[in-house]
Amino acid sequence: MQRTPLVTHHQACGAKLVDFAGWEMPIQYSGVVDEYHTVRSHVGLFDVSHMGRLRVAGSGAIPFLQRVTTNDVDKIAVSQAQYSMVCNEQAGIKDDIFVYRLGSDEFLLCVNASNREKILLWLQTQLGRDTTVRLEDRSVELAQVAVQGPKSRELLMSLGGTALEGLKLHHTCEGAIGGLSCLLARTGYSGELGFEVYIDADKVGRLWDLLIDKGQASGLKPAGLGARDLLRLEMGYLLYGNDMGEDTTPLEANADWTVSFQKGPFIGRETLLMQKQAGVARRFVAFELIEKAVPRHGFKILDPATSQPIGEVTSGNLSPLLQKGIGLGYVPPRYAEPGTPILIEIRSKNVLAQIVKPPFYKKRKA
Repeated sequence: MQRTPLVTHHQACGAKLVDFAGWEMPIQYSGVVDEYHTVRSHVGLFDVSHMGRLRVAGSGAIPFLQRVTTNDVDKIAVSQAQYSMVCNEQAGIKDDIFVYRLGSDEFLLCVNASNREKILLWLQTQLGRDTTVRLEDRSVELAQVAVQGPKSRELLMSLGGTALEGLKLHHTCEGAIGGLSCLLARTGYSGELGFEVYIDADKVGRLWDLLIDKGQASGLKPAGLGARDLLRLEMGYLLYGNDMGEDTTPLEANADWTVSFQKGPFIGRETLLMQKQAGVARRFVAFELIEKAVPRHGFKILDPATSQPIGEVTSGNLSPLLQKGIGLGYVPPRYAEPGTPILIEIRSKNVLAQIVKPPFYKKRKA
């Protein structure tokens, strides 16, 4: 099993470690719900060094990324980040990624841990013998932590991150936290004000200890994958392997905004164009349970009139904030309108639910 440079730090913090996509990762420390509330009200610290970090550089970097991603890379200014998709020829989603533009012809791709090797191989294959592009896997030497919550900026600025004061969403800057040089990005997966810190792997331990020590006054606690999943679910954010995969297209996943048909050819474009013209056969939706129950991945979604299956829950849990069962899944388009009643089959009982417009949690202005 693979381990991040912070595994001994997690053990020292009393983490419960589990196997996640072949990585030994903390699922929780003080408890999933406690860590969730910490991020919503104060600030949580996540180790996300298991994610893949790939550098793409060279004079051919932009044309290459335009071809292998669905969004328009030309729209990213230096020090900006963009959410995008990597698709196969049939427009199935190979991964959802963040593209950071570090320079005029230098980019950093953040890919899912479970897809790192797959995406690296896919990009190498697409690159072929093109010598105008340099592709480098920096996942080992570069670590990554997420500082998320309403007090995250205040904490990081108190430790030297003064450039964060006016940093806008999906923008980056070079900085130093506690004298440790790093790349600071206003990105995250929680729905709160938050930042991701990219730092040399041999320095991330010192950064973690500094944040744990100095963050106490801000109410900081380390947070695990359990809290991370609850936070992203309340925002309606997609989780690869649950809410999408290579049998799902960006249009089906309601991620139309990540697809730029105007930019020209890219892998999967023709299939997506046909799907856009014909309409999708299923659509990604959010729903809330009317009764007290908890939906889970794999549960059936039923037609309320006939009780016949029409789809499947891809993500679900009890929202600590709303105190109701919430979930995500796919249904035929005629069931996708907010307010539409559906049934969720939970342990042989059909529980009434209704389609809602995400996010479930309305995030604070920051």
